[in-house]
Amino acid sequence: MASSRSTALAVLRLLTVAGLGVEAYVHIHLAPKYDNILGAAGISQGMLFRSVGAIAILMALLVLASTSRLVNFLAFVTAAGALAAVLLYHYGNPGKLGPLPDMHDPTWSTLKTLTAVAEGVAAITAAALVLRRRGAPKAKAAAV
Repeated sequence: MASSRSTALAVLRLLTVAGLGVEAYVHIHLAPKYDNILGAAGISQGMLFRSVGAIAILMALLVLASTSRLVNFLAFVTAAGALAAVLLYHYGNPGKLGPLPDMHDPTWSTLKTLTAVAEGVAAITAAALVLRRRGAPKAKAAAV
């Protein structure tokens, strides 16, 4: 039983890392394309994409290095936040938000679809890691 549980946890961790890895690759790969889309204070969409990619890489490495619930929660927040952003800017048009540029894009490209799926997988698997039970409860010692 413990072996199948540890295998399941390893699979969840690897799926989380893979999803974050795809998210990082796509954002860093596309960043140069968006360097000229500027928001207030000169923040470009390309800069945001590089930041998202760097955070995803950091979180993937932390998930590989640690089984901490906090790390898994932060991986969930990273993936779910990125997925929320892609859905917001696809289905909505909030325009410029504070210092952020207008990133509305109503089209679905192959890379956008790939990253949305990867972010969804990473969010679900990271959430499963956060919500997992720590193991079978220990039997209480009989009172004497």
